[in-house]
Amino acid sequence: MKRAKLQAATVGGTPDEVELAFYEALNNADIEQLMACWAEEDEIVCVHPGGQRLIGSGAIRSAFEALFANGSVQAMPERVQKVVALASAVHHMVQRILVLTPQGEQIAWVTVTNVYHKTPQGWRMVAHHASPGAAQDSPELPGRPAVLH
Repeated sequence: MKRAKLQAATVGGTPDEVELAFYEALNNADIEQLMACWAEEDEIVCVHPGGQRLIGSGAIRSAFEALFANGSVQAMPERVQKVVALASAVHHMVQRILVLTPQGEQIAWVTVTNVYHKTPQGWRMVAHHASPGAAQDSPELPGRPAVLH
């Protein structure tokens, strides 16, 4: 199945297929599959929680290689919402991150926006922005934040 997902990212697939391949790559620490999901444009951008803005495939690749040096990232997208147009798609979601600590498994929540453009190579990610989440992001807790900016 991994080969089919990599193929979807390589040939462009749909935004949903590229996103599936991206999260599979995170979960498996597969840098080649992860980078196959990104557009081949100088202006692609990635922001990790609490991190600086990374622009371009070289900076993005280096950051994920450093991350994968410590193992995979067990990220599970939840409550995905989508805005889709002819040549762009925006997916925003909450990610449940499984963190292994000396005290055992812990769950962290991250708020994420992924942006996809339809390129000559097919659908590709052009932006991944992740911010620290909060307890209210947990699907177990009812309601939504009362304050919007």
